[in-house]
Amino acid sequence: MKALLTGGNGFIGTHLVDLLRAEGHEVRVFDRFPNRFRPDRPDVEYLMGELGNQGEMEEAVRGVDWVFHLAYNTLPQTSNDDPVHDVTSNVVASINLLNECVKEKVRKVVFVSSGGTVYGVPQSGLITEDHENNPICSYGITKLTIEKYLHLFQRLHGLEYVVTRFSNPYGELQNPNAKQGAIGVFLGHIAREQPIAIWGDGEVVRDYLYITDAVKALLCAAQYQPQGESSPRIFNIGSGEGHSLNQIVAAIKTAVGPHVVVNYSNSRSLDVPCNVLDISRARTYLQWKPEVPLTRGIEMSWNWIKSLQLAKT
Repeated sequence: MKALLTGGNGFIGTHLVDLLRAEGHEVRVFDRFPNRFRPDRPDVEYLMGELGNQGEMEEAVRGVDWVFHLAYNTLPQTSNDDPVHDVTSNVVASINLLNECVKEKVRKVVFVSSGGTVYGVPQSGLITEDHENNPICSYGITKLTIEKYLHLFQRLHGLEYVVTRFSNPYGELQNPNAKQGAIGVFLGHIAREQPIAIWGDGEVVRDYLYITDAVKALLCAAQYQPQGESSPRIFNIGSGEGHSLNQIVAAIKTAVGPHVVVNYSNSRSLDVPCNVLDISRARTYLQWKPEVPLTRGIEMSWNWIKSLQLAKT
């Protein structure tokens, strides 16, 4: 198969590129920026451009079988500051992408949605895909909107799709200077000999998934063959286990050492108290399950971040 990865130079995309090439698939990457942590692979086609540019998207989609839609222009914590930008740069641009997929008769679109934001405040312990959707940030609303357009395009045009609602992926190549991704950000602070900053009391619970497990789920989603309209096309992708930020800090201390400083500040309104995904549907239909335990994943992440030799402040 030939695959297009929008946002393919990002954290998730880079690992997915490696997996797809290892499995013998052709790969085309479409991104606004080059990869910040490694050079381009000689066996991959790279196109630079904007998701909202119709001409560039037409070129990117031409001749591909699978489209992995990873590109996104906003973050959960800042999306409410400018919802208009969130909609125009993500929803409208994604609709343009889907139009090109229809024209080029793409076999399947795999969309990386957000298991952490589309559900809103959970009404149960483990969150299933049937949980009500009441996002409390614009980011979650736009992710959910794109999901709905995928369903519409499947009904109208026969464009096959799978939605993967990710929890919190982490691992090597995750930018330690970014504003999201607790484990990567925490480790980056430690490498620079800075304190870890935690909003609230550290008891917020999340579901953390190691990056190689995450991209294996994407490949399984591309290979999945729905059997008619009743087959599920939306899947939670996570570890299925919850850990508080305080527990993450404790696990980091095991990998790094006990001398980790933590600063606590006021909680944020966009942070739901607990978000843990039920992944039983993905286990059943995608034949996928996570394999890397949290402690091992943090250890490998720390070894990579140490290799960057981040400047200490």
